[in-house]
Amino acid sequence: MHGQGPSFDTIVRHGTVIDGSGNPRYDADIGIRNGFIVAIGDLGAATAPVQIEARGLVVAPGFINIHSHASPDALPTAVNMLTQGVTTEIFNADGNGPLDVRRQMETLAAAGLAVNIGGYIGFNAAWQTVVGNADRRPGPEEIERMRALIAEGLAQGAWGVSAGLDYKPGYFARTEEVIRVVDVARPWRTNFTNHDRITPESNYSSRVGVNETVAIGQKAGLVPVVTHMKAQGLEQGTAGAILASMQQATRRGSYTAADAYPYLAGQSGLGALIIPGWAQEGGREAMLTRFADPAQRARIITESEQAMAARFGGPQGVYLPRTQQELTDVMREMNAGAGETILRIIEKGDPGAILRFGIEADLVKILQDPVTSMACDCGASTATRVHPRFYGSFPRVLGRYVREQRIMTWEQAIRKSSALPAATIGLVDRGLIAAGMRADITVFDPNTVIDRATYESPALPSEGIRHVLVNGKVALRDGTATGDKGGVALSRTTNMPSRPTADGNRTLSVKGTASGRRVDINLSQRAGAREATGTLRIDGVEGITRLGVLQITDEWASITAATAGKTVAVTVDLRDPSNAGRPTMVVNVESEQTLMINTLPRNAVTIRR
Repeated sequence: MHGQGPSFDTIVRHGTVIDGSGNPRYDADIGIRNGFIVAIGDLGAATAPVQIEARGLVVAPGFINIHSHASPDALPTAVNMLTQGVTTEIFNADGNGPLDVRRQMETLAAAGLAVNIGGYIGFNAAWQTVVGNADRRPGPEEIERMRALIAEGLAQGAWGVSAGLDYKPGYFARTEEVIRVVDVARPWRTNFTNHDRITPESNYSSRVGVNETVAIGQKAGLVPVVTHMKAQGLEQGTAGAILASMQQATRRGSYTAADAYPYLAGQSGLGALIIPGWAQEGGREAMLTRFADPAQRARIITESEQAMAARFGGPQGVYLPRTQQELTDVMREMNAGAGETILRIIEKGDPGAILRFGIEADLVKILQDPVTSMACDCGASTATRVHPRFYGSFPRVLGRYVREQRIMTWEQAIRKSSALPAATIGLVDRGLIAAGMRADITVFDPNTVIDRATYESPALPSEGIRHVLVNGKVALRDGTATGDKGGVALSRTTNMPSRPTADGNRTLSVKGTASGRRVDINLSQRAGAREATGTLRIDGVEGITRLGVLQITDEWASITAATAGKTVAVTVDLRDPSNAGRPTMVVNVESEQTLMINTLPRNAVTIRR
């Protein structure tokens, strides 16, 4: 029996903590109160009504999926994501989704959420609304309307600007037009995440598509994110060179990031990436009309077969999950060539397709790169005939690529699934095990964690994820979903920049009086240290008992901490766009009270990294 000591809502006991920072693991208990991490260490004398035994298990931050295609009706349970250790999903990837992000989040949250959610604002959706499904040049007024839609989405809390320039109608936008539209997001210091455009004009080059994504981000003043990165088709074997070009962009001063899933095949609509762009202009009915014209049909077949060969190795690279057939099998049934078979299938509907694109050596290089987050290009779902990534992505990384192949360490893999994606989109209070952070926690068995889903049986649940907490509530216990809806809708503010993770030595100093409050902050954190040290005193915030992690980027810093009764998060922003680019300090006391000190003298602040 434990002796008299502090009390918590939940204690995770005896686990091996891998905190998301990339630093070495350590053994500790974790105390949770009001949905926040408030204590880390030996809590043997402490009590809590909820106890989770984690001896022999890894305790990590909840995994963050920054490329989600979740089904709204699955979000109240999200079993396929919880059994992967995922606690947060970011929607509207590939440029799609509603333009009213606030209403989208409110509607989804009203039904209850098993995981946290957020959304991007989509470039494709803006183009569709203003220009339509058309390959034409927008006029100045139309550009301004699209800019206004992007800006409004960000004001509603979007976590960046997404695009799918490989999908229509985004495909029809010229590079300079995309830049002119998304440049409106520059003051928000957010990210531009794009499904890179692969075109016949570039000989279906992945490198050209990646370079375009990077150029758009750089010129628009945003962090470019190459989403579900791959080196496909004719450029298999070139991932190292593509990554090197991204690293050069970062060295030139424009941080560049990526995300990827651990499979050698993707999933899309059968015709989306195979039928030529000109044939898709105007939407499905216009496309079917072109199919019916013999001359156009012949051209579409030829160009579709060229795209299929260049991108997916020909018809043998296409699998139809709904009917569980290879395209080559359907070709034999129809006694038709590849292009003709695809057109006949599309004429009857628009099925999804598994598209094989890559080689293992490229995938390994991409997964290993320090700026690649793990993201499954999946989401909460109850569907059974889907890509296996919907049920297996994150455990596959841990089991196959960490434990079995050892291409990265446990610490690196956890960072890529938590702190790195959090920083990429601008999250501040999730992605790390540290005092004052939200209690999104995944507990797994490093000896058994593995995916079981296959292309033939894609809905087999993963194994080894033992417990998951979402905002301190136990969503998965002993591998079984509890039904507790602890998720919330997350909104981004101007004080949450997309950024690299803070890994080196860093310091924050703020001294003086601002908005009538005395401020005395003198914090530092060494490279490899688990938490910051120093002084944190602000009028109205009393009794700091433990400091969290000091996060820093250019002219911005954030620190979380625990007090005797509550948690606090402090953000110092020297060029806050919501304050006309002037310095601002925001203090959140357990999300119940916000103190905004918006007259902070610039010369009172020092941020170094």
